[in-house]
Amino acid sequence: MTHTYNISGITCGNCIAKVKSELLKIGDITEANIQQETPQATISMQQHVPLQALQAAISKAGNYTITETAHSRHTSASEEHDRSWLETYKPILLLFFYISLAAILAATSTQGFDSMKAMRIFMSGFFLSFSFFKLLDVKGFAESYSTYDVLAKRNRTWGYIYPFLELALGIGYAVNFKPVLINAGTFIVMTISIIGVLESVFNKRKIRCACLGAVFNLPMSTVTIIEDALMIAMSGIMLLALL
Repeated sequence: MTHTYNISGITCGNCIAKVKSELLKIGDITEANIQQETPQATISMQQHVPLQALQAAISKAGNYTITETAHSRHTSASEEHDRSWLETYKPILLLFFYISLAAILAATSTQGFDSMKAMRIFMSGFFLSFSFFKLLDVKGFAESYSTYDVLAKRNRTWGYIYPFLELALGIGYAVNFKPVLINAGTFIVMTISIIGVLESVFNKRKIRCACLGAVFNLPMSTVTIIEDALMIAMSGIMLLALL
């Protein structure tokens, strides 16, 4: 897909080169053409990149501002409208189905159903799966995450650490390593994470959710809130049971 944006602050060829270089560092952008006369930027993307991520990228090059044109706003709205709710969230729904199925099967035996084990296996599958997608493009995830997460906004390094933290939590749940520590860590991390999600959803910001990294273009919505809230609730329940 290709979108055209207004861009201000471009005064010379060096400006164009710097801005183009930063834009091309974003994983989903395949081409960026910038015109000084207009001034506009025509950007080709594999998947839609949020305006906030574009602004964050060009800000590294200098005092430049990128805004949507009337055409780009119309195109983005049309693309979003054309996709049904099920089509939009199909990847995350399938992932939750498989993780839930694995947790239920692992926790079911001839002695009955072990709900604590089911939650532990679910948490392990959740973190391992979600970290996998984030690690496919750590930089792309960090850039998207920095547009809404309260910690990543202040320090982008947190966005690079987060996928590895999820991986560590996933392994910790899988081997049942220090369950009090793991559940307490999950409760804290997910509580911090949900703050930025709530702010974005309640303010009706049209940005991409980074939960599955930069691989899928999932919009931020109540689905993201439910996802984070579920992890907070499950870690809280297991933590209380252990204390």
